[in-house]
Amino acid sequence: MTRKPLLISTRRQFLAGASSLIAMPALAQNLPGAEGSEGIDPLRPAPEPEPNVARNISAFRSKDWRPYFDSLRNGAILVDIDSRALHYWSADETVYKLFPSSVPLSDDLTRRGRTQVVRKVEGPSWSPTPNMRKRNPEWPAYIPPGPDNPLGTHALYLGWKYYRIHGTHDTRKIGRKSSNGCIGLYNEHIAQLFKLARNGTQVLLI
Repeated sequence: MTRKPLLISTRRQFLAGASSLIAMPALAQNLPGAEGSEGIDPLRPAPEPEPNVARNISAFRSKDWRPYFDSLRNGAILVDIDSRALHYWSADETVYKLFPSSVPLSDDLTRRGRTQVVRKVEGPSWSPTPNMRKRNPEWPAYIPPGPDNPLGTHALYLGWKYYRIHGTHDTRKIGRKSSNGCIGLYNEHIAQLFKLARNGTQVLLI
């Protein structure tokens, strides 16, 4: 039986191909509903599988803030790239949250170190960087807030330019190497973190 080519709109072509800075799925296999999903090209070879996820699950556990921060002034966010988890502690140590996250696709796209939250946006819009536009001139220059926006429902902008902790409407990304720099959370989790974090909250990526 001959397969018909997949016809998708320009916007959906963009969303399927956008992988710079935004967290697009590195793999969609072994996930419910992934077979035949938009953005998966049956004519291309399947990507190399990631290492056994059981390692990540065993590493997904609570941590104490003391080895990572001198104090909890303004609260603290720790992103553990290896275990694909985000930890949050409130300044008074009464709130601790542990969320699964998406992480960058490769080491060369990963930035580690200390920064802080500098801006909070509910219903963020998104624009590709100048370098993205050079590589992909067909991409829209601007995507407004909404279900097509790759930053999900909320975004915490960091002191590093173009780096964010944000939500995603594509739940397949979480727990995977699926971004080109940003850290992604389920929309319900970024909404919780958005209420807790503030401008000046410490952020450490390890």
